[in-house]
Amino acid sequence: MAFAPDITERLARARADLRMGVPVVLDGGALVLAAETLDPARLADVRALGGQAVLAVTGRRAETLKARAYDGDIARIVLPPDATINWVRAVADPADDLRAPMKGPLQTARDGSAELHRAAIAMVKAARLLPAAVILPLDDAAAFAQRNNLTLIPADAALDTGLSPLNPIISARLPLEVSEAGRLHIFRPDDGAEEHYAVEIGQPDRSQPVLSRLHSACFTGDLLGSLKCDCGPQLRGALAQMGTEGAGVLLYLNQEGRGIGLANKMRAYSLQDQGFDTVEANHRLGFEDDERDFRIGAEILKRMGFGAVRLLTNNPAKVARMNACGIEVTERVPLKVGENMHNHAYLATKALKSGHLL
Repeated sequence: MAFAPDITERLARARADLRMGVPVVLDGGALVLAAETLDPARLADVRALGGQAVLAVTGRRAETLKARAYDGDIARIVLPPDATINWVRAVADPADDLRAPMKGPLQTARDGSAELHRAAIAMVKAARLLPAAVILPLDDAAAFAQRNNLTLIPADAALDTGLSPLNPIISARLPLEVSEAGRLHIFRPDDGAEEHYAVEIGQPDRSQPVLSRLHSACFTGDLLGSLKCDCGPQLRGALAQMGTEGAGVLLYLNQEGRGIGLANKMRAYSLQDQGFDTVEANHRLGFEDDERDFRIGAEILKRMGFGAVRLLTNNPAKVARMNACGIEVTERVPLKVGENMHNHAYLATKALKSGHLL
């Protein structure tokens, strides 16, 4: 019998550990703690172990900090001997950048294992935390992990960009305002990440292109009616069009805030209130413009038996991604709704910097 968790289950455990402030160990020789959830006691423990700890941040965050990113996509900021928890958080989180822009002088390390540091950043990103990690080299990582009952992860597993298999869990009839012939399908990934949903309207012909939308979850817009984005009107507009046509599939993907999570999205909103646009705010946090994975949508469509779609979107990247994943986009159907005085600049940034056809 094999009760020990496999690598997928260990990665899920590592994400949970990092969110709670528990360290994880990379088997290439590194102790990893998420900067966002690090507490003073564990910071003191890191110092007590000796060795040169670094705070790894992404190249995007390094640009804001004016820190040298010797590997381009990551920077290793040497942890000063007198570094406090507030210093770590100030480097990782741009919340206080405008009031106190000088964090340094920051000493960045040229040497180190880029693969380990990329793996650490990938893990904290997957945990929906700020992309910054305190990393301490370890001589015998496996023994250290076993001695301290910590989760041990191979660096290449943390960097694996493969899509976790999606399993259909249940579907049930769901009468909707736009169509009484509604059905909700639940899909759950093997890796323990967020579930995703498909709303099927009517009985779409699997042999024909189906009217479809890949809609990323937006708590503020979809549920609260936020005027800062056009997500809520797009969701309701797409469902209404499917209801009018009598058939369609809306994929509701749990990739809040372009894949950075609701907490980080709110951090980005706070930066937008300081005058930064959507893309600039993401970069200051250390993220790319868009961290979503549209392969999830393609996989769900395939699992439901669809091979071609008429895609409701203003985003050419979604069209390209669907085609690349084996879902033929026979038509891009525009969805231009929801502009108001509060989101005009947001939509302009989408068009200018993200290529949306508005």
